[in-house]
Amino acid sequence: MERAQYLSYLVKTVLPVLEAAGKEELIATFPIEEREGTNRTGCSYFEWIGRLVCGIAPWLEAKISDPEEEQLRKTCTDLTLRAIQAQFDPASPDYAGFDEKIPAQPQFLVDLAFLAQGILRAPKVLKDAIDAETRSRILDVLVCSRKIQPYPCNWILFSAVVEALIQAWTGNYAEKPARYGLTQMDAWYKGDGIYGDGPELAVDYYNSYVIHPMLQTLADHFPALCGPELVSRIRVRSLRYALIQYKMIASDGTFPATGRSITYRCGAFHHLADCALRHQCPEETTPGDVREALGSVIQRTLTPEDFRPDGALWIGLSGHQPGLGEDYISTGSLYLCVTAFLPLGLAPADPFWMEAPSGADPWSGRDCLRDHAYHESIE
Repeated sequence: MERAQYLSYLVKTVLPVLEAAGKEELIATFPIEEREGTNRTGCSYFEWIGRLVCGIAPWLEAKISDPEEEQLRKTCTDLTLRAIQAQFDPASPDYAGFDEKIPAQPQFLVDLAFLAQGILRAPKVLKDAIDAETRSRILDVLVCSRKIQPYPCNWILFSAVVEALIQAWTGNYAEKPARYGLTQMDAWYKGDGIYGDGPELAVDYYNSYVIHPMLQTLADHFPALCGPELVSRIRVRSLRYALIQYKMIASDGTFPATGRSITYRCGAFHHLADCALRHQCPEETTPGDVREALGSVIQRTLTPEDFRPDGALWIGLSGHQPGLGEDYISTGSLYLCVTAFLPLGLAPADPFWMEAPSGADPWSGRDCLRDHAYHESIE
């Protein structure tokens, strides 16, 4: 799939949301779909914006030579800044209502972290461009979120990433949650590039949704706190898990539908997309291979049947499948799928877009390298 096709899928997914949010009409425009008996309305709209920003940010930061794409990027940047402003403005009809809901609503910690990760991914057009009043409001909420006790799982990384944005804006941060997120996740490592989501191993995609991408972000922003040995472990494990992710994708864009939160669709490959953005494609692959693999998943999980008539996503993996949604899933949650588009932050002339796939697939009948755990030697 070529860059123009990636962009067309991104625009279809995010532009209706950004246009409504930019006019402070997100709540007025889109009703929330959720499991019967749950009430996610109070946090779903902020989830929507936090996750969308996390995925779209590198493209907003990109240098684009094509005039049409550049104009679209500028438009979406302006809309994104307005959407963020509205979420933190008590006078806005789209205000998230943090004052009344922290710490009673722990979900806000999750999406403050996704928003923080997005802002850090776009240092010029988001981190430095957010107006002073909105920045002050965001910082107040980030500091207030320290009252939320993270669950003993991937949530410890949310507290740590919040501290990374506080540090980026103020130069100060609370070391304890940042250090704990790094060291405890390291202690939960199970081997072959895979972390436990807490003490136990879960066969789901949380190593990609959260763990590896946020560890990479923390290694970027807290290198001294990590130390060189932990930074190295994070990077090596990251490359191994990226290869595992690549090998999970079938030629038709399907992948094992295992574990919770599968309704994040192509967001299951957040980590592979993040590695592509970082020019960290596994040695056994080429950038063209990863482009085709990610593109096939995007095409498979963002079909016309995956969108409601109003342009928002249905709960599901392939069409409307509300039975796949956990109690914490609602319309806003689904937009972690936008993280599959991280490579749009690469220049159009980057090898990711220009190189042809190698065709080195074990199912192709061609000779190729056998797989092995990263700590094993090939003899």
